[in-house]
Amino acid sequence: MIKTEIAVIGGGPAGICAAINAASSGAEVILLDRDSHLGGQLIKQTHMFFGSQKQHASKRGIDIPYILNAELEKYSDKIKVMLDATVIGLYEDGVLTVEQGGKYIKIKPEAIIVATGASEKFPAFPNNDLPGIYGAGAVQTLMNVYGVAPGNSVFMVGAGNIGLIVSYQLLQAGIKVKGVICRSPKYGGYAVHASKLRRMGVPIMPQHRVIYAHGKEKLEKITLIKLDENKREIPGTEFDIETDVLCISTGLTPLGELLWQIGCEMKYVPELSGHVPVRNRELETSVPGIFVAGDVAGIEEASSAMVEGRLAGLCCAKKLGFKNKDFDALKEDYTKQLHDLRSGPVGETIRRGLVKIEG
Repeated sequence: MIKTEIAVIGGGPAGICAAINAASSGAEVILLDRDSHLGGQLIKQTHMFFGSQKQHASKRGIDIPYILNAELEKYSDKIKVMLDATVIGLYEDGVLTVEQGGKYIKIKPEAIIVATGASEKFPAFPNNDLPGIYGAGAVQTLMNVYGVAPGNSVFMVGAGNIGLIVSYQLLQAGIKVKGVICRSPKYGGYAVHASKLRRMGVPIMPQHRVIYAHGKEKLEKITLIKLDENKREIPGTEFDIETDVLCISTGLTPLGELLWQIGCEMKYVPELSGHVPVRNRELETSVPGIFVAGDVAGIEEASSAMVEGRLAGLCCAKKLGFKNKDFDALKEDYTKQLHDLRSGPVGETIRRGLVKIEG
């Protein structure tokens, strides 16, 4: 049995920032991640971030893990990093069970920060398991991590920021993008990303969906259909497009299985993309000593995840009696950063969702 003061589950942007702030407050931390590296989704994101300098605006996603890891190293005496470590259980007595290198490990923290992120949603249609049909995260991994082209031509399903950004990255890699569709009357991503695609001649087609994937051993073509304003199919509007890759970017859903297991109160909040934990303004859930940060608490941008991680680490440490000397000023600053990131029309959906689950 390994004992520690705080365990942080997830080594993405939220988890790293949570570990840093918990350690800087004086707590001993174990940071766990199932991958062989820290950084989460950032290691595959080559685009520049928006926001302010505090959230590393103008930095590319792939560069931010190096910045955060350098900060993490300052607290190497307080933070133990466990990689290739999959948390497989979180029990009522507060014990974590972890698989690492074929070994079964038990960890008993005094408090826990869950920053497990999210998984990709995948629409249902016939033959959606054909080789050549990928999630956007898989395409980013192939291109930006391993330098492998997913195919010769790609059709993108989903016109949010990720769908638009990945489409542009495909073009930069010399791959033909035949089009981008979404079910809504208007694309959901930032106009700056959509404009870049249109300048490159890529059609963005709202009110369409895939109804069939064709091919024997791999994808050969897809069938699309037009939708009306209520997202209902319009009979007789079907048409085919030949492509060897279909990239799916229809959103994410929070990975909250451990929160369900420990008995946290969960609510289905469409604005936050799924079931999320009820929590207070310090990001503590209904189970005392269990905190959350990042996409597991509701799908937002990585900038918000980093700030939530900072806030969760700060408040979790305080819960155990490790109150940072600048606690009040830091908490106010993080709260303001989150308010600013969620302001304006883009953050309206997030604000509506938070009202439903924040105590």
